[in-house]
Amino acid sequence: MEIFIAGKGIITSIGNNVTEILDSLKKYKTGVGEITILPTGYAGKLPAAEVKYTNQQLSEISGLDISHSRTTFLSLLAARQAIADAAIPKFDSYKTGFISANTVGGMDKTENIFKEYLADSATLKLTETAYHDSGASTEVVAEVLGIKHHITTISTACSSSANAIMYGARLIKSRQLDIAVCGGTDSFSRFTLNGFHSLMILDSEPCKPYDENRKGLNLGEGAAYIVLVSERVAATLASQPLTKLSGYENANDAFHQTASSPEGKGNYLAMSGALRSSGLKPEDISYINLHGTGTSNNDLSEGVAIEQIFGTHIPPVSSTKPFTGHTLGACAAVEAVFSILCLEKGIILPHLRFTTKMKELNFEPCTKFLENQDVKHVMSNSFGFGGNCSSLIFSKARA
Repeated sequence: MEIFIAGKGIITSIGNNVTEILDSLKKYKTGVGEITILPTGYAGKLPAAEVKYTNQQLSEISGLDISHSRTTFLSLLAARQAIADAAIPKFDSYKTGFISANTVGGMDKTENIFKEYLADSATLKLTETAYHDSGASTEVVAEVLGIKHHITTISTACSSSANAIMYGARLIKSRQLDIAVCGGTDSFSRFTLNGFHSLMILDSEPCKPYDENRKGLNLGEGAAYIVLVSERVAATLASQPLTKLSGYENANDAFHQTASSPEGKGNYLAMSGALRSSGLKPEDISYINLHGTGTSNNDLSEGVAIEQIFGTHIPPVSSTKPFTGHTLGACAAVEAVFSILCLEKGIILPHLRFTTKMKELNFEPCTKFLENQDVKHVMSNSFGFGGNCSSLIFSKARA
């Protein structure tokens, strides 16, 4: 059974919808800059990629009460876009699931009451933390969207939303669902900023993945969802889907809590497994959207694995995290939308701020926004803490 993409929705630091984001990509416009919304002592010291709305503004735009988390606001805005874009007739008549990923949940809300809790924990009411856990945003958004058949939250670090997309595809293939709204959301928080800073993997300047002189990553925030549909649902759509999810794989190298194996074992297993499940050969891939965070370990392990699989015939590659920052649990879904745009528009996305090739690798990322390209199959990589490595392959529906 083929799995088609009927709709997509997204909000990140470079735009609040697909149209705005595509325009930013064309204009090489980054969302990485000075921190202005999150209250932190690192403002002016560490760059990040924030969505350009306050929580109050997100509450008003989404229609949700301000008591909800920033993660939830972003999720609802992107998921609504995806469902509207899909324009599925009689949407409520199908078995529909909402599979959403995130890593920090309502951490922005927790941080606001933490000092109060330390001062007087006895007065803290349980209702004040009702929307803080990772599953809460999924349940709230699913209820607003009217989705009831299958609701699940996935949290596997930076591969979270790739695994949400895989799981949604499996539910459709097993005929448990007709439609799966899949993706992820994560908001910027002091918890993540301080945590990644303690790991000493944040760059004090805008990041430059795959560069010999890279110094680390920049954090970001956002949400993105794609609407997966069965062949039966796809046949009912007025506008036939242009793309499909043709392959996917999740693997784990069990190497380290936060680092990838230097030989790229998990990366290799994920990419080769995705190719195997799609029935494609390495030479069939038109473009690879790299995980490419900008850390020394991550870029090297991914690059080594790519050379093992593709040899000397490596397709155009680029990381889009210099645009959006690393959006953690949302990054795979954000980059899935980017990959789908490459197929729909015939484009290759640029890699910002690259100057010097890594001495360990024989390839360089594409630094130009290329148009009028024959893009038939796109691989999108997402590799997370704990060895969670995932690769997705998107293809033209009629390649």
